[in-house]
Amino acid sequence: MLRLAALILFCASPLAAQTDAAAGRVPASQAEISLSFAPVVKSTAPAVVNIYASRVVEERLSPFAGDPFFDQFFNGFGQSQPRVQNSLGSGVIVAAEGIVVSNYHVVGQATEIRVVLNDRREYAAELILGDEESDLAILRLQDAADLPALEFRNSDEVEVGDLVLAIGNPFGVGQTVSSGIVSGLARSSVELGRGYFIQTDAAINPGNSGGALVDMQGRLVGINTAILTRSGGSNGIGFAIPANLVETVVAQAKAGAARFERPWAGVQGQAMDAGLAAAMGLARPDGVLLVDLHPESPFAAAGLSAGDVVLSVGGAATNTPQEMMFRLAALGIGATVPVTYLTEAGPQSAEVTLIAAPESPPRDPVTITEPVALRGLSVARINPALIAEMGLAMESAGVAVTQVQDLAAQVGLRPGDVLLAINERPIAVPADVAESARDQTRRWAIDVNRGGQIVRLRFRL
Repeated sequence: MLRLAALILFCASPLAAQTDAAAGRVPASQAEISLSFAPVVKSTAPAVVNIYASRVVEERLSPFAGDPFFDQFFNGFGQSQPRVQNSLGSGVIVAAEGIVVSNYHVVGQATEIRVVLNDRREYAAELILGDEESDLAILRLQDAADLPALEFRNSDEVEVGDLVLAIGNPFGVGQTVSSGIVSGLARSSVELGRGYFIQTDAAINPGNSGGALVDMQGRLVGINTAILTRSGGSNGIGFAIPANLVETVVAQAKAGAARFERPWAGVQGQAMDAGLAAAMGLARPDGVLLVDLHPESPFAAAGLSAGDVVLSVGGAATNTPQEMMFRLAALGIGATVPVTYLTEAGPQSAEVTLIAAPESPPRDPVTITEPVALRGLSVARINPALIAEMGLAMESAGVAVTQVQDLAAQVGLRPGDVLLAINERPIAVPADVAESARDQTRRWAIDVNRGGQIVRLRFRL
């Protein structure tokens, strides 16, 4: 900034220097040509913490351990040994009583968590809510009170070009601040997973995960979570989880929830593109096309149907399924949200009440533990909650595989398979699976719906 000011002084003519403020004038003091983030850093840095997490993992020494074929020949060779795995990250205090937000990938599987404040005070912490999908983890510091905390900013108000600071502990060198701008909004891609992110060019490196992205008023804009890089270091493409979602997750944790419960949309959608827009006679490819709706979907209850295009949720434009799901999650269960959408008859509006995915009919889970065929198979009756949990098709019904171990894994069954028949016997409820598993036969045939394709598994025991 000093170089820029010097350049302006060098290029300005004496005439330009005498013009009034409306036309621009030469800076009259050092304060006018200098820019410092120090006041923002002083107010926010105390609320950003370093997190040291450790967990015990079993390290397999034999390359054949766990292999369904070779393990029988190398049984007992190279027994697994416990090993302590350490991770380093950052966190943000969001409540004076010691509520800290970090990333799930930093502390999600930790057996011990230590949190060190900027003033070097140290606390033990417990994980009170973890959500792998959003990569958020909420911690409670033990015996903490009157701690510095950051205020949330409405992340929907953030604009591309806003100045931001990223604060964290990159590479374990100690608390570090980097500056930049918001360089993109509503970011989502295969590389980033299922999330919805704010993009920034403020340097984010390993160890910054869970740290704060703050604005020039010291408010929390987002939680730093990921970078896109080929070298392992920052290339100026970093991503933060928007504060609106973080605030909703924190609220559920404070209310006693052990996991984050998202509103259930009960829809499958896809982003509009130029081809779809042209086919539907639209001038621009805006919105999310609803491909399918569950009969119990709150969107269906509000009058929407397959083929409609959702244009906005809660007054904010919605152009990808990830963006739509983010806006619903940030609003939380129980909220009523205005939705604008497009039908063949033209633009429409509706009020959608956000609900949890129904657990009806009951799952009635069954696990085969006896020494019979399909030992290690876990199944449950399909309902909207299971559809959302396992990413099944909206029209799925019947019985789904939820977990496979032991013999069930060896015969080729997979979580998410919808069981249709076992040895020609139709499967309608989980009890049918338990009964079929006891058949006195050595030849087996299992029909499953796997991702929309009918597959028959044949094997002999």
